[in-house]
Order: sequence, then C-alpha cells, then structure tokens
Amino acid sequence: MTALLSTFQLTSLPPHATAFREQVRAFLAEHMPALPPEVRARSWMGFDAAFSRALAARGWVGITLPAAHGGAGLDPFSRFVLVEELLAAGAPVSAHWIADRQSGPLILRYGSEAQKARYLPAICRGDAFFCIGMSEPNSGSDLASVATRAVRQPDGSWRLNGRKIWTTNANHCHYMLALVRTSGTPQDRQAGLSQVIVDLSAPGVSVRPIQDLTGDAHFSEVSFEDVVLAPDALIGQEGSGWEQVNAELAFERSGPERLYSSVVLLDTWLAALRRLPEARRDTVTAGRLVGHLAVLRAMSLAVTARLAAGESPVVEAALVKDLGTTFEQSIPALVEAALGDEPALAADGALYRTLAYVTQIAPSYSLRGGTREILRGMIARGLGLR
Repeated sequence: MTALLSTFQLTSLPPHATAFREQVRAFLAEHMPALPPEVRARSWMGFDAAFSRALAARGWVGITLPAAHGGAGLDPFSRFVLVEELLAAGAPVSAHWIADRQSGPLILRYGSEAQKARYLPAICRGDAFFCIGMSEPNSGSDLASVATRAVRQPDGSWRLNGRKIWTTNANHCHYMLALVRTSGTPQDRQAGLSQVIVDLSAPGVSVRPIQDLTGDAHFSEVSFEDVVLAPDALIGQEGSGWEQVNAELAFERSGPERLYSSVVLLDTWLAALRRLPEARRDTVTAGRLVGHLAVLRAMSLAVTARLAAGESPVVEAALVKDLGTTFEQSIPALVEAALGDEPALAADGALYRTLAYVTQIAPSYSLRGGTREILRGMIARGLGLR
C-alpha cells in the first residue's frame, strides 16, 4: 500500500486552470436556472439538452478533445475545474456527461478517422449524446461474461442480438457504445469481446426505462433484436474490447466526479448550520467531512496530473473511486445523525427533501463505474496481493 500511495504526488492546479474557474462560474451565473437543492442534488441525473448545448457553445463539451475534432483542446486540469464547478452548483449534466467523459476520448483513441470525423464534432456541439452498454442481466459487474453478440454478415455489416441493463439515459441518447461478443462464448471470458457503436434509433432496438427508489427513471434496459449495424460500427480492432473497455473505465473513474455526488446536500446542511447560533453548530462533523473531502480532492488531483502527463493510472483511479464513493455515501448518514441532535433544523424543508433524495440514491454510488468489490480486486492486483 505504501508503494501505491507514493504515486499520489501532491499537486496544485496550474494558474491557467485556476483562472478558468472564474469563466465557469460566470457561465453558471448566466445559464444555471434557480433550482431548489433537492433538484440540484440530482446533478448527475439531471438531463437538460439545452443546458448541455449552451455549455457546448462555449467549447466545454469535449473540453479535452483536439480543436481539429471540434473540441477545446484543453488539458485534464481544466476539465477537473469544470467538473468541480458544475457538480458543486448542481448543474444538470447528464445529457452530455458520458460522451464528454469517456465515449469521445475512447473514439479519439481507438476510432477510425471516419468515426472521429462523424462523432467527435457532434459530441462537441452537444448534438450526439452517448450511453454505455456494459452490464447485462445475469452478468452485472462481471463484464467478461457478457453474452450480447454481434455477428459479421457476408456484406460486412453486423447483426446484433442481446440485452443491456442499468444503461443511464438510454431513453434520451442517440448512441450506445456497447461491449459485445464477436466470437466465442461467455465461457471464453475476455477473449472475443469487441466494442460497437449502436444507433439507438435503429430498427430492432427497444428501450425500457427502469424506475428507481427515488421515483426517477434514468436507468434503462435495452434490447437488441436482429439490429443491423454498418460495417464501420466496430471501434478499434475486433477482439480488443476488453482492453478498450478498461481504458474507458479508467476515464470514468479518474475524475473528481466520484467525490461530489452528495456535495449539494453537504453545502445545504452547512448553510443551515450557519443560521444557528455559533454554540449550537456541529463543527466537529462539519470539520470531519470537509477535511475528508480535502484529502480525497488532493488524491483526485494527483490522478489528474498523471493523466496530464500522458499516463494511465488505472489502479490509482480505482482507489480514489472506492474511497470517494465511501465518503459520498457517508454524508447522508452523518447529516441525518446531526439533524437528530439539532431539532431547530427540522423546519428546513429543503434540507430534509435533499437529505431524503441523497439517502435513497447513495447506495448506487458504489455500483456505477465498477462495484466496490471489483475495484478492491483491481487494487489488490495492483499491490501484488492476488
């Protein structure tokens, strides 16, 4: 563990990223609607295509993609600042979120020139929203066992059959980047897996939204029945899907997203504390949470520095994601306990509604992007323990 922790070098934001923060705040002041905290707490799941396109008009969707493909060509530090400000404000980001964070960078890294020309400018304009097809019924986080199959046809096209589940915003998105089996059987595990881009408007695709405990329906089950994909639907090399999906998950786990899912609740509670007489403020719990967040933020920033240097800190990103989601899940429980000790806060209806939502959604934090058990297995392998 000491060797792994030594790779987290204390890093400060460079001056250009610090200056960029003011631009983002000015944008949010102009474009962010006035929403109550219980709505802003849904930032990750807040689907607002108009907001995403306004962000894209500033060049901030596909922010790290090259200018030649329509992106802003900024570095990971700038994206770090952008993500921090959007989540802290509770901005509705889910329309462009996945395309910006992982689908675009994956296409840039593995896609053909034709695929880059077709999809990347559309992503950067906010005209192409992507979802991710990884998990399946009866597979869950065991991605190597996926059974959805794409079979090459004599004319070079692909015929796709199978199902994906827990697919965020599939009912709103234009495309899915799916992990599928192009050869062998599920027993072959990683061998024979590939990634394909699926047009979700194609005949044979059906999307069934799934309502969660909070009453939202951002997850979907997606079924494919003899869906015909064009020959160029394949991303990268056939059979290289396992390598590619791990690179994609590294993009997903490496940013500050995994620290701020409960931040609107934390800010709302801190604001309520400030309205109390100083002697009745729970400064111990507040200090504990803010101190914990500061350390995790420093670790996430260290991972960002590794990305900016062109490295792929897969194990470090897994560690930050595991620790970060544990922290995020602790916030509603600690706030709830603190409220029990301070009856005067019972009159703050917005705080209670925000707490109720975050309490219900928080169990999902350690599922998305890889379960806690999967991440700890990766960390153990990185430490040479298995």
